[in-house]
Amino acid sequence: MPAPKNRLKSAILSGKMQYGLWLGLASPGVAEMAGGAGFDWCLIDGEHGPNDLPRIEEQLRALAGQPTSAIVRVPQGDDWILKQVLDLGAQTVLVPMVETAEQAADVVAACKYAPEGRRGVGYALVRASQYNAIPDYAKTANEEVCVIVQVETLTAMKNIPQIARVPGVDCVFIGPADLSADMGYLADLNHPDVLVVIAQGMKDIAAAGVAAGTIAFSETDQKRFVGQGGTFLCVEADVTLLQSALQATKSAIKGI
Repeated sequence: MPAPKNRLKSAILSGKMQYGLWLGLASPGVAEMAGGAGFDWCLIDGEHGPNDLPRIEEQLRALAGQPTSAIVRVPQGDDWILKQVLDLGAQTVLVPMVETAEQAADVVAACKYAPEGRRGVGYALVRASQYNAIPDYAKTANEEVCVIVQVETLTAMKNIPQIARVPGVDCVFIGPADLSADMGYLADLNHPDVLVVIAQGMKDIAAAGVAAGTIAFSETDQKRFVGQGGTFLCVEADVTLLQSALQATKSAIKGI
């Protein structure tokens, strides 16, 4: 029996549009509700969300068996955290602050067993192999691991032609918030200069033949991204959805 098929990776590689939700509340209950809502993917944020490994595992369990694929964003691209997240059962990881092709290649190597990489071999003890119930896990796991690298600085954007061509990189995800800050336009994600850089980045990703991703909450930003050829799009976050619903409810009470 091989490792479970990664539906999200197959969809990404086929060019099929994938819409997702960011999970920043570190709540298994919210993850379960979001998974049942039918998004293509839900991302468990281990960079800015208050997550540790047990909480990440709880959310992976909550998403298991749902029609939604799980992604884990690690806080950084170190071997130890990538190894542990993959051992927990994540098959798709998003790694922030990748700026060079060398960094991207290092991330891929950390996610793959030898000879393709250097992921530590401990599958017999972990959830990823169903605690050694999947006899062919080690031999088939590499093919099902999906690596998404996040580019979010001007240096990274300039290096996209090389980053996107690293073998094993399945998607390049543009982070507009940090990019705008790096360019001197903090919190101004739609500054004309930022949009020009993103547009060029989208062209470079397309030229490399890999999927392009980003986060865009407004309909205008979403349409622009899709029009540029993007196929991996975060359309909302649990935090912002809850906050807006709370504010709308409070405003409605005032009208009673």
